[in-house]
Amino acid sequence: MSGSNPISESTVAQAVAAALAAISGATDLASLRSAKQATVGEQSEISKLNAQLKALEPEHKAAAGALIGKARAEINAAFSSKEEQFAAAEELAKLSAENVDMTAVAMRVPFGARHPLSLLQDQISDVFVGMGWEIAEGPELEHEWFNFDALNFDADHPARAMQDTFFVEPVESHLVLRTHTSPVQVRSLLERELPVYVLCPGRVFRTDELDATHTPVFHQVEGLAIDKGLTMADLRGTLEHFARIMFGAEAQIRLRPSFFPFTEPSAELDVWHPGAKGGARWVEWGGCGMVNPNVLLAAGIDPEIYQGFAFGMGIERTLMFRNDVRDMHDMVEADIRFSQQFGVNL
Repeated sequence: MSGSNPISESTVAQAVAAALAAISGATDLASLRSAKQATVGEQSEISKLNAQLKALEPEHKAAAGALIGKARAEINAAFSSKEEQFAAAEELAKLSAENVDMTAVAMRVPFGARHPLSLLQDQISDVFVGMGWEIAEGPELEHEWFNFDALNFDADHPARAMQDTFFVEPVESHLVLRTHTSPVQVRSLLERELPVYVLCPGRVFRTDELDATHTPVFHQVEGLAIDKGLTMADLRGTLEHFARIMFGAEAQIRLRPSFFPFTEPSAELDVWHPGAKGGARWVEWGGCGMVNPNVLLAAGIDPEIYQGFAFGMGIERTLMFRNDVRDMHDMVEADIRFSQQFGVNL
């Protein structure tokens, strides 16, 4: 070829060498694609030579074009080969990262478990729903009238004292954290048509220190039945049925005379627990009695026409001697191992 021809075997070879060096210098797929502009882009050496084809004499164009075409093919082949290598390497790395060792011990996520207090509360509710009773709920932040006055507590009753009750500031608001679920019974009498048969489970608050047998926040379940002609015999039959479902067919109850402001007569409820650890024994379970006429009057009910009975017991206490739980700390520390002893229930 003429010495004046810029497209020679040597100039094309130099352009190819520069392109191959750039391709070879790429370290990964991203850098290879970045180098593409320098090897075959508009500013690459081979593209600059190609642009000079139109200035050649006609007799030189065919040979120069063949050189440029061959060079481009060589560069593109090198680029494609390198691209395939990097793509294959990336795919292999991805597969390695996703590799699963089929011989490895499986990672198991343990199932959670509902707290046994929640389970027991549901079981108790089911017993009374099965007898046709309704479940009633009320606020935990309660007015003093519902918590004490409507339940026949005198103004100087010890239960109103600061050492027993959480009062909400300012004290003039007469708001307390309810000390029992009995306020729900009063609300039920005011809101429902007679007769009333309601079970009131829920959380209550008292200023007790947390120890093996006490906690400042615990759960109660209370029952209230108001109808015509109800007697202590109805109360005893209801509680005996309840006790036998909770503690077995051989369970018995006994009522010992006592005093509560909201019932008259009142009784302490003991249960004979035949399945107790260490042998069958009597255990104090709760309190009960016939609803005091003053409570009925506070709800606008004529005690000469309607009578009723009420009872209440702690769910924590029930769980403790029903399932031989020795320490209240186990119930409040949220240790999943404690809950799992009672089965995984959703």
